[in-house]
Amino acid sequence: MPTLSMFYGIIIYMFHFDDKKHHLPHIHAHYGEQSAVIEISSGEVLGGELPKNKMKLVQAWVEIHKEELTANWNLALEGQPLFKIEPLK
Repeated sequence: MPTLSMFYGIIIYMFHFDDKKHHLPHIHAHYGEQSAVIEISSGEVLGGELPKNKMKLVQAWVEIHKEELTANWNLALEGQPLFKIEPLK
């Protein structure tokens, strides 16, 4: 489970070959004991939950880095190494 970015205590992951359960390009965001799956194109929560303020940060980050996340998604589907993405500042 490659880590793409970390900011404000939030860790963003993307799994290789992870298109079976959600069928949409997505990331996994973890904060403490909570986690959520967020669709890349819309920022919609596909599963799980984060504190409201942390979720807003993740969704803003996804909007800013949509192209990079999509490129990483395509690499992940092929089992290729993923690249890091700038954290939210």
